[in-house]
Amino acid sequence: MATVLLGNFIACGQEIADYPVGELAVEVEVIHDDFENPWSFTFLPDASMLVTEKKGELYYLKGGSKERIEGLPEVYVRGQGGLMDVVLHPNYENNGWIYFAYGTSENSKDGGNTRVSRAQLEGAQLTDFEVLFTATPASRKGQHWGGRISFDREGFMYVSVGDRGARDVNPQSLSNHSGKIHRLNDDGSVPDDNPFVDNTDAISSIFSYGHRNPQGMDVHPVTGEVWAHEHGPKGGDELNVVRKGNNYGWPVISYGVNYSGTSFTDITEKEGMEQPVKYWVPSIAPCGMAFVTSELYGDWKGSVLMGSLKFDYIHRIILNGDEMVREEKVMEDIGRVRTIRQGPDGFIYVSLEGKGIVKLVPSEK
Repeated sequence: MATVLLGNFIACGQEIADYPVGELAVEVEVIHDDFENPWSFTFLPDASMLVTEKKGELYYLKGGSKERIEGLPEVYVRGQGGLMDVVLHPNYENNGWIYFAYGTSENSKDGGNTRVSRAQLEGAQLTDFEVLFTATPASRKGQHWGGRISFDREGFMYVSVGDRGARDVNPQSLSNHSGKIHRLNDDGSVPDDNPFVDNTDAISSIFSYGHRNPQGMDVHPVTGEVWAHEHGPKGGDELNVVRKGNNYGWPVISYGVNYSGTSFTDITEKEGMEQPVKYWVPSIAPCGMAFVTSELYGDWKGSVLMGSLKFDYIHRIILNGDEMVREEKVMEDIGRVRTIRQGPDGFIYVSLEGKGIVKLVPSEK
């Protein structure tokens, strides 16, 4: 594994913005730089990694080597969509299931939407591929696929699906999958206690709705609740605690405006619609998310790290329960962050568009 401290990323030994991490500085160690758009990654039990390329390729990284994994289905790559998240089942060491979120098209003339499947890994080949979930409706638009997967402590799987660019149709309707976060059993079936299972007019996998494009999701290490952030339009990015049956308001309420600067709603609050833990105006374009539980990073422990696609930095949020206490920029100019994960070794790893996979290494000043 190559150890390289890149001046183009961040100066060696640079302090973390205006916030020193105890007596530490943080440096960037490159794990592998031969990637175009490494959308996500996960760690296997032997400390090797699986990395997704948005263009529809899956790679195995170990000891500095990179090997392509075969056996993926055809991935529908359009706009922001392609091969997105990859996660392991919480009981992977016993059952071997790997989960993927990706763009799929049943009929290319109709476009595509987000799908989740699972498979086993044998050497450099995926086997036993199973389709678990396919979002509707299909769209030829390129935006807002969501594409995050997260498992909670009880083993339920959460899947984010963006509104697919149909702002005024999809997110407030319970009759389609788009603009929602879904809750499934690990085999793709629907839990009996999902909020809309008894509503014959609703998609039974829906857990929450009124979302625009959630591209970051993680489970709070203390409460066990799922948290997610999502892109707003021009302004109005949000961080939310995802709770059963809640409506997060998009596009009825928003702190953002159209990209042209014109307004699409004149309200930011409405009864029955949730307020975010935090919203951003102007947008930071959040992607990737991880709660820090490691002791390696001093006062970062207990906070949330999020990437900023727009401004090439990592955003840190300090919490008190469900409330934000403070926020700050860290690791400025690191690049366009797609995924942030804390590894089994306690270190924080980041995937960066055009730069690859890196590790954040704390060291004494």
